[in-house]
Amino acid sequence: MHFVNAKGILSAKNGMNFYRGCTHGCIYCDARSVCYNMTHAFEDVEVKQNAPELLEDALRRRRKKCMIGTGAMCDPYLHCEKRLGLTRRCLEIIERYGFGVTILTKSDRVLRDIDLLERINRQAKCVVQMTLTTFDETLCRVVEPNVSTTRRRYEVLKIMRERGIPTVVWLTPILPYINDTEENLRGILGYCFDAGVRGIVCFDMGVTLRDGDREYFYAALDRHFPGMKLRYCQRYGNAYECQSDNNAYLMRIFHEACEAHGVMHDIGQIFDWLHEFPEVDGQLRFDFT
Repeated sequence: MHFVNAKGILSAKNGMNFYRGCTHGCIYCDARSVCYNMTHAFEDVEVKQNAPELLEDALRRRRKKCMIGTGAMCDPYLHCEKRLGLTRRCLEIIERYGFGVTILTKSDRVLRDIDLLERINRQAKCVVQMTLTTFDETLCRVVEPNVSTTRRRYEVLKIMRERGIPTVVWLTPILPYINDTEENLRGILGYCFDAGVRGIVCFDMGVTLRDGDREYFYAALDRHFPGMKLRYCQRYGNAYECQSDNNAYLMRIFHEACEAHGVMHDIGQIFDWLHEFPEVDGQLRFDFT
């Protein structure tokens, strides 16, 4: 872990990341790809130590309230967050200035901040998003070794529902020949429906592989799934999109099940809802201070 002073914190679409790199060890992580130009070891997490100051300055200048997102490129609840508390400090700023927040994580450490999330949701809007990929707990510990298991994330989703905080699940990636099965899909969907999630993001059944990410993934396949690397090489070569041969069948199950349970499954609709700041008396909230 090392510390830097960032020049800015909010992207053009109001996203932010406090860390760069990760200690979760997921074997498929796209953030390892060389296209992101990371100049340090991936597990040597870069900490944007001035993130709270940058965020406060940015929100103070905003005339219009909006949703602030975090977790798109780096989980805001890495192991170091327990000690550093950068995410909590930024949530406190979001609450103080009356903005909304969406959080994407795989960690139950998000429960530490549930008091803040409740307050943000009462005055504006808070959405907790969690990634679920692998229903089988033993397999989950192989593909996502250093993070809360799928069942624990499901329990977190239920706790959020009990506290009135809406949730969304990212059902991605699904690894061809590893967890691209109907059993896996129905298991995850069962968790989602029981936890009362508002929407499920699923682009298709497959995984994307780029330079940097691909090499790490293949090394993990050699360790845990002997012969699987050769199968991938023969089927996909150096393709970026590695779609499951079961994609059409599984996606049909996915869409039909979501429709039957009244859960959003159109990606555009979900993203629009995530970015939508709540209205009061038919008017969007504005801040002219």
